Amino acid sequence: MRKIFKTLLILPLFTLSACGQSTDKKNSNSNTTTMHNPISKPENPYYSNTDTKKLNVSNEEWKKILSPDLYAVAREADTERAFTGTMWKSETKGTYYCATCGNKLFKSEQKFVSSCGWPSFFEQDNKNSIWFRDDNSYGMRRTEALCSRCDSHLGHLFDDGPRPTGKRYCMNAISLDFVPDELVATDNNGKLETITLGGGCYWCVEAVYENLQGVEKVVSGFAGGTVENPSYEEVCTGRTGAAEVVQITYDTTKTNLDEIFQVFFTVHDPTTLNRQGADVGTQYRSAIFYKNDAQKKAAESIIKELTEANIYSSKIVTTLEPYKKFYPAEDYHQNYYSNNKEKPYCQMVIQPKIEKFEKVFKNRLKK
Repeated sequence: MRKIFKTLLILPLFTLSACGQSTDKKNSNSNTTTMHNPISKPENPYYSNTDTKKLNVSNEEWKKILSPDLYAVAREADTERAFTGTMWKSETKGTYYCATCGNKLFKSEQKFVSSCGWPSFFEQDNKNSIWFRDDNSYGMRRTEALCSRCDSHLGHLFDDGPRPTGKRYCMNAISLDFVPDELVATDNNGKLETITLGGGCYWCVEAVYENLQGVEKVVSGFAGGTVENPSYEEVCTGRTGAAEVVQITYDTTKTNLDEIFQVFFTVHDPTTLNRQGADVGTQYRSAIFYKNDAQKKAAESIIKELTEANIYSSKIVTTLEPYKKFYPAEDYHQNYYSNNKEKPYCQMVIQPKIEKFEKVFKNRLKK
């Protein structure tokens, strides 16, 4: 039996109060690094952030792969509602890709906040990444912008943008995938891995893992839903299907998946369905989003061992869900505990979880 299980027997789970997340916005500071293929879409065999080879895929095939909303915009040139989600006004640093095929399109340095309500850019990152054609639909004369790799509709190009180009690439948010610079980490010769976990309020889980040796980066966000790039407010309704999660990047030479899971099952209650303490809803479910069979088997193994050891008085209800996509939460949610230690929620809910973690893993804390 793992040592951690014996510890769990004598350390009761903390009862949590409601998440009480405020809207005080604080920007997080992070170092920018690079990685070659930051987005994984197992359901889409044509998706790649590195391959620029032209695709020749029929709409019938795309319809089997893409979500209905993305298909309508990308393959049928539909237009999403303005002010959808938060991407249109986001100033987070990172890279924008075609949501259909993964083709690199824009960098955040080329973006500006436009009052039109759609993500807007004054320049494309690569002049060959987008092509254009006349669009005379709906009695208007416009220039349609399409992905050069998969020919998917992205939006339109206008001549009312800022300097230095005077252009406005008005894009549909659903047509774009965004990867913040802070999520992108050098693969370090294959030593870095990521795992996405949902353990209730992401502020709590993030604060714990940031103190574990071997963890390089922890980002709060959402996974497992049906809405592209949901806002925090949308997730709070419980209607998106998304869960509050943290995406953890760790160095496999300093920690491992087994230890990551040990921490996970120590600092949250995996036996309460769709809730953690007073936080109730599917967005607070206990969940492991596995990227491959190795992660799935490791999760199944530790759940089986915990169950057989009768560590909990109730059944473990942690869901194992295939990883599809991760959406970072708004900037003010990142590093929330570090930036707001004086707030009651941080002192009353997050701090006790950190103290429990430090007691159990005292030899594994960052110096």
